[in-house]
Amino acid sequence: MILESEGKSAISNPKASQIRTALGSLRSYGPHSYASVTDEANNYLQVAGGGASCLLELYRANTGERFRAYGNVKNKAFPDGTLLIFRAGQIPMMADEWMKIDKVIEAFNCFLENKELPSDINWRLLPGF
Repeated sequence: MILESEGKSAISNPKASQIRTALGSLRSYGPHSYASVTDEANNYLQVAGGGASCLLELYRANTGERFRAYGNVKNKAFPDGTLLIFRAGQIPMMADEWMKIDKVIEAFNCFLENKELPSDINWRLLPGF
C-alpha cells in the first residue's frame, strides 16, 4: 500500500494515523490539495480538496473503471456544476458529490485495511472509463 500526498514524500504501508495527518492537511488552496492510496493490485482511492469540500474517487484496476463518491443529501451551498478548484485543476461536481474530510479519511482507512468501504458512500461510474 502506498500513500501519496501532493508535495510530500510517499509513504509505504501507511498507518491510520499517517492517513489522518496527510488528509487532514489537505486544502483546495496551497501546497497540499490532493492525495491517493494505492494497493498492490493498482486499485486506488484519490481525494482532491479538503475540509468540507472534497472529491473522492475510486479506481478498480481489473476493470479499468473509475467511480465518483456521492452521498444521500445534496449540498445546497454547491449546486450541480459547481467547480472544485484545486492545484491540479478544476472539476465540475454534482451537488451530492461534496464529501467531508472525516468521511474521506474513513474510506481511506477501510481501503487500507482491505475492508468494505463505508455503506453511506455511494458510487457512480464515471463515463469514459
